[in-house]
Amino acid sequence: MSRESERITVVELHKTGMRTADIVRTTGFKQRTVYKIVRRYKETGGTSDRPRSGRPTTATTPENINKVRCRIRRNPEVSMNKMATDLGISRERVQHIARRKLGLRSYKVARIHFLNDAMKAERLRKCRRMRQLVGDGRLSKVLFTDEKIFTVQPVHNHQNRRQLLKKGQQKTSAARTISRRHFPASVMVWAGICATGKTPLVFMEQNVKINAASYQQYVLRDVLEPWATSHFGETGFSLQQDWAPAHSAKSTIAVCEELFPGFWSRDIWPSNSPDLNPMDYSVWSIMEQKISTTRYATVEQLKSALLRSWDEITAEQCATIISDFPKRLRKCIEAKGGNFEHLL
Repeated sequence: MSRESERITVVELHKTGMRTADIVRTTGFKQRTVYKIVRRYKETGGTSDRPRSGRPTTATTPENINKVRCRIRRNPEVSMNKMATDLGISRERVQHIARRKLGLRSYKVARIHFLNDAMKAERLRKCRRMRQLVGDGRLSKVLFTDEKIFTVQPVHNHQNRRQLLKKGQQKTSAARTISRRHFPASVMVWAGICATGKTPLVFMEQNVKINAASYQQYVLRDVLEPWATSHFGETGFSLQQDWAPAHSAKSTIAVCEELFPGFWSRDIWPSNSPDLNPMDYSVWSIMEQKISTTRYATVEQLKSALLRSWDEITAEQCATIISDFPKRLRKCIEAKGGNFEHLL
């Protein structure tokens, strides 16, 4: 076998992920030869001998830099492995070109909620109005509320949930797995925060349909009214809620206007705006992160964990979370009512 054939064989086996020691055993080539070929491939992206004098040849040539630049322009999500294979250079060289020569970094693709032109126009109009309403210190008197469903299953993030194993262990019992049920047990909770504190965490009873009547009784009358009277006293406050069917019912709006004179009506709070609600853009994420690593045997265990995580949220945290609201209003206005979180 010629020297060039040896090099090609070693490089092809290396590309498959085979360890250098295994390549030695498989091919019968000298250990020193294999290590030298692999090292040269990693450094230069090729298998040719280095010139005996002068500057060494590398795969970071103007031609390759331009090819990588053009491919990334056509498709910013192009695979580094595919470019390396197509260009006949190593993945390390492609990464080096992208990062060092083109000044590029790898970022997650942002996931945003859908907004059509009518939704954007509504958000723009109402954000401008809200900016006026929360000025002059009045933001501290706004109570932001929301509901969320939590399940007994841990939340699995494929992007950052990883484990460290030795090569080959990913196919053994040492590798961790996560099983998922189609319909895990769950519980719906309601809560709210303002710049000076938080409401009690309310669990909606299982098998109780969340309609206008149950929302009005179990949340607005039984919990929110007494809490608001104790927390805000005679100074009053503004209540924010989204426009889920139970919230937007005429009877619910009538109750809100009766009990909470500062209630933000449909003319103020825009639909399709989780990126503006502190409960959505911060609080639920904080709680989910705290409880997400555990699988709960029962809903009661899940409730206990939720109560603990809710109790750990301090008034200072609430103030910090609320203080981000004016910035989000401004960014939404700058985006003409469109998505803006990926620009923060």
